[in-house]
Amino acid sequence: MSTPIPERISLGASDLHISPLGLGTNSWGSNRRADPEKQPTLEAAMEAGINFIDTAEVYHLGGSEKTLGLLLQKYRTEVVLATKFFPFPWRLTKSSLTASLHASMKRLRVPNVDLYILHLPVPPVSLETWMEALADVQRAGLTRAVGISNCNLEQTRRAHAILAGRGIPLASNQVEYSLLERKAERNGLPDTCRELGVTLVAYRPLGYGLLTGKYTLENLPTYLHGRIVRRDDLRRVSPLIDLLGDLGRSHGKTLSQVALNWIVCKGAVPIPGAKNPRQAAENAGAMGWRLDSAEVEALDQASEPLS
Repeated sequence: MSTPIPERISLGASDLHISPLGLGTNSWGSNRRADPEKQPTLEAAMEAGINFIDTAEVYHLGGSEKTLGLLLQKYRTEVVLATKFFPFPWRLTKSSLTASLHASMKRLRVPNVDLYILHLPVPPVSLETWMEALADVQRAGLTRAVGISNCNLEQTRRAHAILAGRGIPLASNQVEYSLLERKAERNGLPDTCRELGVTLVAYRPLGYGLLTGKYTLENLPTYLHGRIVRRDDLRRVSPLIDLLGDLGRSHGKTLSQVALNWIVCKGAVPIPGAKNPRQAAENAGAMGWRLDSAEVEALDQASEPLS
């Protein structure tokens, strides 16, 4: 029996094709060091059909990039690899972006990256300057596509126009987007991205784990998430969790898979993290099927008061 070809979608107007769900690696690595123990998790994601992998230079101060540089060698041609430039206030010229990309490529052990992203648009350097710098590195062959992150509707239009003036498409905009965070949707960003041919990428798609069903009033998270996810949050989202459970049972899916599929149905690409092979395989189970329009609407209504 032949192996089914994994589903792929276009990344913006670029020549790259990605899985409709990616793998976020902001928790990979430690103290600037690579973490070889993530190999089984990476393999589980790849075997399940995920080929879009997202990282950034600031994730564990380069540790995430170093982890991928160590583990991706035999998969490099199969993966669409994205990393990000962080515009620290002391980075004042276009050349700092080029230098940062070269440093990322060294940690990733690659001659170029597939998608290079401005992590967020902050002063003192203008968005226009960084878009020109992204155009420069794509023209130089250091990246195959360029994108932005944490940009609102107006910034997305500006970025798209600047790059278009250089004959380069804006491939993606990565923002926080989930059933618990729909500000981008209310502001019209998904519609604008569709209009411009920009892929909307959704980070934190499971709402700090609130949408997984793993937290209860008797089992609150510890450490960072424990300061974000509180008892009142769990009480507030319980009707939505119940609905996710009902829909999951009807489709033979978990709560996480339903929450991620909702994002896919909205036309965005979720990039949930995975700390182990089980989580990677579970996330991938959000692909290959679709909620129907009535189910999407029910989730819209249940999440509206929460987001």
